[in-house]
Amino acid sequence: CHTDNFKEWAHTLHAGEEILLSGTVYTSRDAAHKRIFAAIAAGEPLPYPIEGAFIYYAGPTPAKGGAVGSCGPTTSSRMDVYAPKLYGMGLAATIGKGGRSREVYDAIVRNRGVYLCAIGGAGALAAQCITSCEVIAYEDLGCESVKRLTVRGFPLIVAADCAGQNLFDAGRAAYRKEA
Repeated sequence: CHTDNFKEWAHTLHAGEEILLSGTVYTSRDAAHKRIFAAIAAGEPLPYPIEGAFIYYAGPTPAKGGAVGSCGPTTSSRMDVYAPKLYGMGLAATIGKGGRSREVYDAIVRNRGVYLCAIGGAGALAAQCITSCEVIAYEDLGCESVKRLTVRGFPLIVAADCAGQNLFDAGRAAYRKEA
């Protein structure tokens, strides 16, 4: 799957599927989200266009031979307060780890987005899929600065699809049936 033609393939994804993502992804974590929302409130330019963007909740460590050092996902629920508005502005996808709030899942469905999970604890593996990394905003935040990444063959799992299915609710339901 390529980030450039997301609208063509987003509706074909189903929760639980594994994909390999290539294209442009932006990193933004807690501190960057606060600044992005301050910019939105002030009517100021944003560090990247939200429409069609893929946000990876990660803070890559400095490079040691590749484009980045370790680049594993952070817990997505920490950005749940921001995600519904961003999906409403045209955000295509978020990438992180862990479950999301009902408000985020509803925003994904309403706005035809997706939530993708990266493998927690495998930051070195993720780094091998990053071919370039450029700080584009909030450099003073260090590893939490906003970066534009180019990824190739980045392994992800569709955790929530635009049809309303998500792995976390499905997993809990399956567990209740077995118990």
